[in-house]
Amino acid sequence: MTLYQIKPAFQALLRPLMFWLDKKSVTANHVTLAAMALSFITGAVLFIFPEPKLFILLPIVLFIRMALNALDGMLARECNQQSRLGAILNETGDILSDLALYLPFMLLSGSNALLVLVMLFCALMTEFCGVLAQTINGVRSYAGPFGKSDRALVFGTWGLVLALWPQVAQWNNVIWGIATLLLLWTIVNRCKSALRDEGAK
Repeated sequence: MTLYQIKPAFQALLRPLMFWLDKKSVTANHVTLAAMALSFITGAVLFIFPEPKLFILLPIVLFIRMALNALDGMLARECNQQSRLGAILNETGDILSDLALYLPFMLLSGSNALLVLVMLFCALMTEFCGVLAQTINGVRSYAGPFGKSDRALVFGTWGLVLALWPQVAQWNNVIWGIATLLLLWTIVNRCKSALRDEGAK
């Protein structure tokens, strides 16, 4: 069970906005670049000022980014805006945005910088394995349990908790450790999904 399974309902809520953006000549690539810019600016603020109270920005920005990510895909598919450039921006944008938003975790009190870097490397690998599955059988793998949307929910919630109760920073490494294990599980599941699909053929 992952948040990808409730994606259709979320998209239905955003569809009126999608049609409005299309009428205003806003393209899927514009939305993708806006999501990246928002992530980079927020990440820069948190990196320069790694204060727990500022991590209240994470749940807000991650929710906006999730909506923008849904919108760019809908514009591409439903408004005939699919392009090779869009596919590149979509995949690289997700990875770079994740790095920008989550790297500041390493500067928080109680955080092991190496553990955060390992966690982010595993996050990158989950997306790589998802794309790898697509090269094998033509279907992008979104297998869980810790895909992009799930990470946004967990890390956004933790950012909120840190902002409200800074003393919980002593548990940072526990969160990063659990996240890393879930990411490794996700990597295995995404590779297995590609092999299962190949076996079915």
